[in-house]
Amino acid sequence: MTKNATKFDLDTIGAGLPVHAQLATIQAAGSVVVQAPPGTGKTTLIPPLISNEVSETVGKVVVTAPRRVAVRAAASRLALLDGSVVGDRVGYTIRGDAQPGRLVEFVTPKVLIRRLLRDPELAGVGAVIIDEVHERQLDGDLLLGMVAELAVLRPELRVVAMSATADAERFAALLGVPVISTPAEMFPVAERYEPLPGRAGCGPEFVAGVARIAAENTNTYSTLVFLPGVRDITACCAELGRITDVPVFPLHGGQSPAEQDRALRHAGPRIIVATNVAESSVTVPGVRTVVDAGLARVPKRDTLRGMNGLVTVSCSQSSAVQRAGRAGREGPGMVIRCYSRSDYAHFAPHTEPEIRSADLTEFALLLSCWGAAPAEFPLLDQPPAAAFAQATAALAAIGAADPQVAARLAQLPVDPRLGKALLDFGPAAAPTVALLSLGETGNIALRRPDQREVRRLQRLAGPGGSRQVAPGEVIGHAFPHLVARRVADGEYLLAQGTRVVVPAEFGLMGEEWLAVADVRLERSGRARVAAVAPITESVALDVIGVSEETECVFEDGRVRATRVVTAGAIVLSRTPVRPDPGVARAAVAAVVRERGVGLFPMSGRAAQLWNRLRFLAHRVGDPWPDVAALPADEWLAPEIDLVASGTKVEDIDLYSALQRVLPWPAASRLDELAPAELVVPSGRGVLVDYGGDRPRVRVKLQECFGLADSPVFGGERVVFELLSPAGRPVAITDDLASFWVGPYQNVRSEMRGKYPKHPWPVDPLTAVATARTKRGEQNHNKST
Repeated sequence: MTKNATKFDLDTIGAGLPVHAQLATIQAAGSVVVQAPPGTGKTTLIPPLISNEVSETVGKVVVTAPRRVAVRAAASRLALLDGSVVGDRVGYTIRGDAQPGRLVEFVTPKVLIRRLLRDPELAGVGAVIIDEVHERQLDGDLLLGMVAELAVLRPELRVVAMSATADAERFAALLGVPVISTPAEMFPVAERYEPLPGRAGCGPEFVAGVARIAAENTNTYSTLVFLPGVRDITACCAELGRITDVPVFPLHGGQSPAEQDRALRHAGPRIIVATNVAESSVTVPGVRTVVDAGLARVPKRDTLRGMNGLVTVSCSQSSAVQRAGRAGREGPGMVIRCYSRSDYAHFAPHTEPEIRSADLTEFALLLSCWGAAPAEFPLLDQPPAAAFAQATAALAAIGAADPQVAARLAQLPVDPRLGKALLDFGPAAAPTVALLSLGETGNIALRRPDQREVRRLQRLAGPGGSRQVAPGEVIGHAFPHLVARRVADGEYLLAQGTRVVVPAEFGLMGEEWLAVADVRLERSGRARVAAVAPITESVALDVIGVSEETECVFEDGRVRATRVVTAGAIVLSRTPVRPDPGVARAAVAAVVRERGVGLFPMSGRAAQLWNRLRFLAHRVGDPWPDVAALPADEWLAPEIDLVASGTKVEDIDLYSALQRVLPWPAASRLDELAPAELVVPSGRGVLVDYGGDRPRVRVKLQECFGLADSPVFGGERVVFELLSPAGRPVAITDDLASFWVGPYQNVRSEMRGKYPKHPWPVDPLTAVATARTKRGEQNHNKST
């Protein structure tokens, strides 16, 4: 039978796939969100279904999958079932490898995003299928919004979003399309919880425990182990190689296609140790047992430090369900969860969108090239404002505010900052950019890049000079804020101000300067360098930029100045210098604004004048100023000048400064409204204290004989604190008239026995006021 040149045999391809029963419904729905668990065949069968409808009239079907390994695997699977070869009817395009098919092409989201930027109408494409939208990767969210906008301009474009989890309604609402659900026809999967110690940190003990469980439960079928990162996978594979003879294969996105194929296509029982790449996007045949660590590596952004990193956290409940489902694809299976039921209950229901925690620099670049801003673009979740602002600033720093520069950077398959280094240095930067764009870690200067990727980047870079460029110079040019100087053994200070730790195995302990390309934030919050290269001091200072300023600080009552030379947050030198008058004055003024008059010592008369002015401001009001409310750096300007020129603070008396704020001509009534002293009947002037709510004097009781009533200052009666001959309080009153005829008699009865040498008359209003004893008063009278 001759194969139809433009049609797929859906019955042959879809034999035994649960989604086959829904083909008519999906076909009739037009654009749609398909919700179907892993194993239902949606990735295999829906693309040829849509192709049969659109390929002859509109164009090919483009299908996106979130990872390169999934793109290749899906294309190979469909081509195999179709009886064709990859690159003919069915093909794929990923970074550095393109075998596009005529009818169906599988691509990564980034490939289709860049294609849309080159051709916003997506000519020749009749349908876009976005697979695994539930993973909420940043590229996937961006692509979903771009396709949603394109569908408005091209009503004939079929748009299908496919999700393996039950939260499909949000995607449907964004696209304005219905949801069609396909149940999974899964074999029963037994659950077993076997919590292991050390899971939170995914340490050696935990990884060894996972390996032991996998080895003990692998028999005639294969086992799929889920661990969060490549380092964990490598350690687990090594332990499995030591304790079992069963073939062991790692599986992750950093592998070559040949390495991935060995894990996926090996015949017979095996143990595959994978990241979440095997959760839903890739079919792993032969698996009947899943060992799940319940962990995932997710991006985390520290907005305060402007840093990103990957941290190990518990996976979501939806991810755990998908992982378990891998055991029931081909027959009854079992999932062994290396955590407790209680742990699972505390997992997040769904995977957190990357837009909330990832570096948004490339996202901001692609969005700007699409001509949109986040607020007006159809996104499931808006990006955090602070993170997006930092991304925009990073783009401005590399000149990407220029639309032409931005457009060229957007077409490079690397981080925009690495892309700018590639354009600036030309082909000489390609080896370093290739290493970093493929996720290489460690001392980049010692790594050997993939030559295919190098040649591809060299072509993209265009012509360039013949000068060799060291890896450190390329990295420093791309990430000047991450250039670092050694501050201790194994510790460096980044130009942006964060301390980082450099692993000893990188062999860089003696290097004074480093150019850092990647920093990982650990669970503890400590920043650890993941990719780095040495850089010379001259190049480091050139990319960071050197600045010099004079710092003035107020210490020990005088201004001290230091000339500070810095490269970002890295201090290169500090030299004591004579303060510049203007800078010194600004430093003193700043301290005065912060501390007010408290900076200066307050003499007794200054303190009293301060209190008198505040009293009149509160009790009398205008024109008397409340000195505490006046800007101290203004009315103390002469004193600030004195300190800035070298006068010690303790040598300054604020009395003259306070006299300057007296309101004239009202100041002539100061002694009338709030006199500094009250002359009592003994003839002595007693200081009046205005520091409280009311004026107050402390005076010996005998000195007030004959004073019939309390005087009034500023509308307030003076409070008298009447003292014994020994200076101890015996009464407090603001009504002397009442005191003399009442409480005084009690005080007299008590005190005259204690102080018989002093006068305690029955009638104090007619007695002579005195501070002396009775004999002293007699002697005084005789002498006069």
